[in-house]
Amino acid sequence: MNIVIYGATEIGCLLATEFFEDHDITIIDKEENRTDEFNKLDISFVQGNASDVNVLKNADIKNADIFIACTNVDEANIVACLSAKKLSGVKTICFVSKEEYKNTLNFERESESFCEFFIDYIIWPEELLTQEIFRIVTVAHALDVENFADGRARLVEFKVKPHFSIVGKKVKECGFTKDTLMVGLTRECKLFIPNGETEILEDDKLIFMGTSHSLDILAGTFFHEKETVKSAAIIGGGNVGAMLAKTFETVKIKTKIIEKDYSRCEYLAEELSNTLVINGDGTDLKLLDEEDIGNCDVVVSVTKNDERNLLCSLLAKQLGVKRVIARAAKVLNIPLFEKVGIDIAISSKTSAINEVRNDLQENDVDILATVEQGQGEVLEISVLPEFDGKMIMELQFPARAIIGVIQRKNNVIIPKGSSVIKTGDVLITFTTSEFADEIKEFFKVK
Repeated sequence: MNIVIYGATEIGCLLATEFFEDHDITIIDKEENRTDEFNKLDISFVQGNASDVNVLKNADIKNADIFIACTNVDEANIVACLSAKKLSGVKTICFVSKEEYKNTLNFERESESFCEFFIDYIIWPEELLTQEIFRIVTVAHALDVENFADGRARLVEFKVKPHFSIVGKKVKECGFTKDTLMVGLTRECKLFIPNGETEILEDDKLIFMGTSHSLDILAGTFFHEKETVKSAAIIGGGNVGAMLAKTFETVKIKTKIIEKDYSRCEYLAEELSNTLVINGDGTDLKLLDEEDIGNCDVVVSVTKNDERNLLCSLLAKQLGVKRVIARAAKVLNIPLFEKVGIDIAISSKTSAINEVRNDLQENDVDILATVEQGQGEVLEISVLPEFDGKMIMELQFPARAIIGVIQRKNNVIIPKGSSVIKTGDVLITFTTSEFADEIKEFFKVK
């Protein structure tokens, strides 16, 4: 695969280092940004600005499979991706650092006026970091995870343990999280597709499909361990801190957030409904002691400064916090953080690299997924014109199957029975392997 990366940044270097052995990599940037780290890699380097059509041509953009823009300037990344897309139709991945850009670009992608000459995938690393921290905090023990639709939808499998609240309940009584569907159940090594009347028993293995974020909520609510996280303190009220507090509220984790800037505290107090907002310095040991931080189940330090995060985390450990998670802006600092006693150090950059890695891997597979040693299959089905305008409840499947995700252009929909499918939609459908051929034939999949 030919990959063109615009930006000789830390992220650009990490991407090149990750993929150069298996793919042909070309870096575009100014010569002064070319560091010794790039010179150690077997890659091509093109000097210039990727918003310039001639520079893109010099990088052989017409023969590229993936174009990734990851400079430190959002506007430059956006313009470069649009230029590359218009010039060659290459798949584009754009890094942004502002929520408003991500929201606007996603809105445009999902609108009726969306055209093929647009950015395919927008990555906001801080959002990915928030989601990863949430998964770590809630300690969900998934047996299997498969990503679909560029990571925006997933299949996740959990095993039911004796203490789970859903044991003995029917599926319809469980109140599973919005935007998730239970599509499969394995009992005594046999996979079948459940319905609302199916009773959930101890040791069952349950398979869900849904949006990535909703499955995170599901995991934290229903499939955590006995020692659940009931209280948390967040140091740093920036984007990550605010999003993390909102997510903690959804699973009823009692949360405190400490932020040094008073005006930011006022904003947080308006945005958060069940979080205690404290105006103060997270490196103040007296403040941490007065706020009883030592009795929190977990402390997460997510300021944008590595030194502050390290100091805050060490103070929290000194106060007796059992689990401390620290944000590391520089990936190279992660081993140092863990070496001095921080439980988990994590970077938004590594979260973003993992997202790109998953995306590249998806391009290399023809079958979406199989589960339970091949007993279940996830099918990717394109909707033909004869099914246009039909509600899912009107489809008369010849065998048991569940449409778990509708991918419409770049929009992901978790359907209900009343959801209408359209020509060109991609249906990510779950069924057992014995019925897969019948479901394919029903949709005239060749």
